[in-house]
Amino acid sequence: MSAGLVILGIILLLALRVPVGFAILGPSVLYMISTDQSTGLSLRTAAQEVNSFPLLAVPLFILVGVIANHTGIADRIFAFAQVLLGRVRGSLGYVNIGVSVGFSWMSGTALADVAALGKMQVPAMTRRGYPRRFALGLSAASSLISPVMPPSIPAIIYASVAAVSTAALFAAAVVPAFLIAGGLAVAVYVWARRKPDLAGHRAAPGEFRTAFLQVLGPLGAPAILLGGILSGLFTPTEAAAVGVAYVAVLGFCYRRLNLRALGRIVVDTATTAASIAVILAASGLLGWILARERVPQDIASFLLDFTDNPIVFLLLVNIALILIGTVLEPIAALVITVPVLLPIAVQFGVDPVHFGIITIVNLMIGLLTPPIGGVLFVLGSATRTPMHEVFRGTAPFMIPLLLVLALLTVAPDLVLFLPNMLGL
Repeated sequence: MSAGLVILGIILLLALRVPVGFAILGPSVLYMISTDQSTGLSLRTAAQEVNSFPLLAVPLFILVGVIANHTGIADRIFAFAQVLLGRVRGSLGYVNIGVSVGFSWMSGTALADVAALGKMQVPAMTRRGYPRRFALGLSAASSLISPVMPPSIPAIIYASVAAVSTAALFAAAVVPAFLIAGGLAVAVYVWARRKPDLAGHRAAPGEFRTAFLQVLGPLGAPAILLGGILSGLFTPTEAAAVGVAYVAVLGFCYRRLNLRALGRIVVDTATTAASIAVILAASGLLGWILARERVPQDIASFLLDFTDNPIVFLLLVNIALILIGTVLEPIAALVITVPVLLPIAVQFGVDPVHFGIITIVNLMIGLLTPPIGGVLFVLGSATRTPMHEVFRGTAPFMIPLLLVLALLTVAPDLVLFLPNMLGL
């Protein structure tokens, strides 16, 4: 049984809507059996993939996002952004982006962002006269800020797989995340400049002060999480634990958290973390199979024969990863593709941290494209909208996202500036 048959089997199972972890695990185990490899080796290989200290941060950051969602922190950020940008034409478009930036400091995943914010933002925008497709598309696109901005769960997984510093990757992700937000803001400006009916309203006296006081607590989260990591005070895993304690205290102070709610929060977190662990373990076994079949070496040989230009290589990688992201869940795609592509990137002289940011942004764009399109499904479910309608609204916002990706590809200094400045 060859690696090609394993990949074909995975694609067929994914087409049949088999959960990603099991779609990868089934053909991989069949390969091990057909090549007379022991079951013990299969279990050890899969277990080693999740036996990593940095990966302990993943369930903790998921817990931070779930608590923030349950305690109404997103509502407070939304109210503050509305007051701050109320008079600007197309204000709710900028509010949509600003809330995603604010919530991204706590959620770490696009699905958490769109689940928490989509059902609040889309109705608010449609009530104010914004086209539904525009509201859906912007909400979907802005959710990609969360998995790029630290604390990014894909960044933690990439750092673990690629053996690079999580703190360096977090620092490198800050500028790209703000570039994504800026690109979407430009798209909103271009769309809204000929729509005078979407002008906002001045906030009432005292409203700004009230909204600011309500959001003061949540604003402490990014200072603790990112400040602690970049200053060297915490490791990412320790910062995640401190972040859990901080948002839990906020929840109790806001009287939105109790023992019954904690039970639901723990179940939600465990379910999400367990599904990621299964995908990581299965992908680790598949990675072992690909290495045994010398797939990385074959791909490297082909690419090195095709071009010796690192920009051309990265453009080819962009195309490949976007296509992979349309059919494979991002976490699985990270664990499978990074061990194959990163050594080739290093041969081309590409910095591993720069390559990590490009990889993450590529695969996150895949969350907005059918047939997998996880963000599309979650937003459609939250707003009771068919997936094709969500995609039609999202399609125009792919332009600024792809332009930002192209800029990050050809200008590595945008990515590496901050970690180099901090000495990471």
